[in-house]
This record gives sequence, structure tokens and C-alpha cells, in this order.
Amino acid sequence: MTRYLLPLAAFALLAIVLGVGIKQSKTKGVVVSPLIGREAPDFTLPDLLAPPKKFDSRSMAGRWYALNVWGTWCVECRAEHEVLVAARQAARLPIIGLNWKDDEAEARSWLAQLGNPYEAVPIDAEGRVAIDYGVYGAPETFLIDPRGVIVHKQIGPLTPEIWERDVVRRATSPTGEGS
Repeated sequence: MTRYLLPLAAFALLAIVLGVGIKQSKTKGVVVSPLIGREAPDFTLPDLLAPPKKFDSRSMAGRWYALNVWGTWCVECRAEHEVLVAARQAARLPIIGLNWKDDEAEARSWLAQLGNPYEAVPIDAEGRVAIDYGVYGAPETFLIDPRGVIVHKQIGPLTPEIWERDVVRRATSPTGEGS
């Protein structure tokens, strides 16, 4: 019986150390993108809002903007949509909505019913641009600075707190880092 106590005690100690480490971690739940600090991939795609025009990501040069990856099939995208609409009304930062692997008619209907928070909606029907950005799943939001560099990536739905703290604060900070 005592031969099991040492391994059990070692396991319990390891679990405690790992638990404390995870609880104290500032990056708990954060997936760091290898694209942070790198130039955002350029793309040109059809614009859902202005067919047959195309949206060229280079048209955003010199401006801060958020690139929000979404789809009508995405439950969490619906959860964050109200936050995006409020952000557009506040007009503090342009939002580009990358419509990912979606049905165009459904996407137009969604925006007509729920409101359109986007300045443009490039259609990534095949998902190639999302791959270039390292998208894991929708929704994801990238903050891109005026030089075209990705400074932040939010995986999962935006909340008003996340939008203000992680997106707007960085875009309005002289260093682009927020606090």
C-alpha cells in the first residue's frame, strides 16, 4: 500500500504546481498568432455589398482597421454581431467583414436583418484568405495598423469590453499596444 503513496503524492504535487501556474498565467486561454507583428496578407476579393466590384485590402493602407472573419453558419458570429453594429455606430474604427465560406444570399439577408457593421464585405468563398491569416474558426478579428501590420488577433466573439480594451485602445494608443 505504501508503494502507491509516493507516486500518488508526486502526482498531487505536480497537479498543484500546474494548477497554480495556469491560474497565474497572464496568457491563459490565449492562442498567440505567428502573424502578430507581421504584414497582413494582401488580398482582392468580390465585395458582397457592391457587386461586381472587388475589395482590395491595400485600399486600407494608412488606416487602422479591424478585419472580422464571420459567416452566417457561425453561432458565435451572431452572438458578437450586436457588438460590431454598436462599434460601427460609434465610428471609432472601420471594420471589414471577411465573409468566410458562406452563401452570398444568406449573408446579404443576415446583414439586412441584423444590421451592417461593415465598411466592406469581401467574400472568401473558398477560404484561401482565411488560411493566409491563420484562421482557426469564426469569429476571429484582426487589428491591422496603418502600415498594414497585424497588431492583435481575437479568437472568438467580441464583447464590448474586448472591443474597447483589445481593439480600440490599441488603435488609439500612440504605440499600438494598448495597456
